[in-house]
Amino acid sequence: MAKKATYSAKNIEVLEGLEPVRKRPGMYIGSTNEQGLHHLVNEVLDNSIDEVVAGYASEVSFHYKKDGSIKIRDNGRGIPIDFHPKFKNKRALEIVLSTLHAGGKFDNNSYKTSGGLHGVGISVVNALSSSLEVNVHKNSKKYSQLYSKGKPKTKIKITKCKKNEKGTEIIFTPDESIFETIQFSPKKLYDFIKMKAVLVSRTIIDFKIDKELINDNTPNYEKFYFKNGIADFSEIKNKNTAKLFDKQFSIIKNIDDNEKCEIFISFNQNEKASLISFCNTIETPDGGSHENGFKNGILKAIKLYGQKNQVSKISNININDLADYSDIIISIFINEPSFEGQTKKRIIMPKLQKRLESIIQNEFLLWLNSNKKITKALIETLVERSLLRTDLTKIKELERKSIKERNKLPGKLVDCSSKQIEGTELFIVEGDSAGGSAKQARHRELQAILPLRGKILNVFSVSLSKIADNNEIQNLIQSLGCGIGKNFDLSKLRYEKIILMTDADVDGSHIATLLITFIYKYMRPIIDNNRLYLAMPPLFKIQHKDKVFFAYDEHEKDKIIKKEFSNKMHVALSRYKGLGEMPAEQLKSTTMNPEKRKLLNVNINQGKKELKKTENLFESLMGKKAEYRFKFIQENANFTDQIDI
Repeated sequence: MAKKATYSAKNIEVLEGLEPVRKRPGMYIGSTNEQGLHHLVNEVLDNSIDEVVAGYASEVSFHYKKDGSIKIRDNGRGIPIDFHPKFKNKRALEIVLSTLHAGGKFDNNSYKTSGGLHGVGISVVNALSSSLEVNVHKNSKKYSQLYSKGKPKTKIKITKCKKNEKGTEIIFTPDESIFETIQFSPKKLYDFIKMKAVLVSRTIIDFKIDKELINDNTPNYEKFYFKNGIADFSEIKNKNTAKLFDKQFSIIKNIDDNEKCEIFISFNQNEKASLISFCNTIETPDGGSHENGFKNGILKAIKLYGQKNQVSKISNININDLADYSDIIISIFINEPSFEGQTKKRIIMPKLQKRLESIIQNEFLLWLNSNKKITKALIETLVERSLLRTDLTKIKELERKSIKERNKLPGKLVDCSSKQIEGTELFIVEGDSAGGSAKQARHRELQAILPLRGKILNVFSVSLSKIADNNEIQNLIQSLGCGIGKNFDLSKLRYEKIILMTDADVDGSHIATLLITFIYKYMRPIIDNNRLYLAMPPLFKIQHKDKVFFAYDEHEKDKIIKKEFSNKMHVALSRYKGLGEMPAEQLKSTTMNPEKRKLLNVNINQGKKELKKTENLFESLMGKKAEYRFKFIQENANFTDQIDI
């Protein structure tokens, strides 16, 4: 029989001083992996930044040394060095370094808005370091002390220093018996220290890492200084991002006494987004009340503006329609914030959320009303994005059609009989007469025909609601079956090849251009995956007795006549006015038969410069601004010097 376990006072373990931190480090720094290691730097750096925020320091220096130690120094007031009233034989300096929950952050008069909020920061770093040296410069004296694993190795040593020297210097080496690794990431250090300088504008942070420690492109030295804080940082960060417009939304607004919020939004054209938030310079990756207040306030302002100005579909917008295309920075400085856990990743403060929501709603609404021209562009874009995200009812119905629901496909679509996608082709043809010829000429198993009436809508600069109301586009979306915009799914495309077959004239070229524009804007992966083609119907038929040739342009026509009919005077030459005039058998052999036809693949060079050129070309030719088209014609047309009439 097992011996009965006893549970008495002797089973209660009493951890003194900083022993609880070494016993359960994860409770204080989140983890003992690389993330927890970097949290040590945050804790020390936050104390220096707090001195800056409080107005007592202007410079901070950081140095990651080749011996593995980190040195952080500021020119603030320095940790108090006088004897503490409760511990008359100990100076405040030693108490701060060796006692949990001891620090200036509990005294509301010392720090109004601080980052090191739990008063455990520097003592936790001390507990988890194999060595820590502290130097306080104050009143022409230097107060120094050495620690190891949270315990003092020396008494406080007092020496002279220069009169103008002031502030605190901490040098620490993490304890390798605690952490999985004690090697810091230069890039991580660079990024978050730079962000501290951004959030506390006009602060100088001297950043240095010994070259031996760097194995990437991280600078080994930089002096961070952002005169305009977030605004300067965003301008640098988003320099190469395609903007919806140049103007950005930014506010610096008081929340209450000694509390403020700073918000910055850059609106992007493409789905490139970032949202980072901070409280008292500490990043809050899990968001919380300040992010929720921002999102609610922005959305309410947009909807109020839309309702007041009778914007159709404004209620369809949600915050993701803006956030997914914007670079957003939220920074707040508040008294006594409430975080989830010591690692401070999320704020939980319902009252703060309501206050921020109200401020941001009023400020953003004022901004919208003060910038009518760009507000119009923003609201139209948000409505468009919301429709692409949620789909209009008409489009949603079209996208539901599957290969099995043939009876629900467009009436004009003549589908192929194959149940497999492989080898199938959809010919999109111009007009009913061409459609009739194509139906007779097609290979019934693999080739489908969709006739379109006239010219479809130029979709490059129109709203999605207009696109949804266009019957020809509805038929096209329904026939392809792969959705559009955000809902596009290439795997649902019902055909292997999409072939545009239009007349070889100006109108035919225009129709093909309009179709390519639609696919480029709303079904781009079809082009990127080489699934879109142009059929090349012949322009001329050249015949003499039983010899028949087809030419695709004037040059080829002349070449054939010269080569094949040089001694014949009576060559029958026919010029096709349209596909509808071509007999089905000829259409089949010249344009639709895979063994004899010519197809032109529509694709885009994927290089950055080429993609930009393509976008600019569409904007010039298909966009709203007629002056762009005029300029393009001037630069590219071949004008004659003299016209003889």
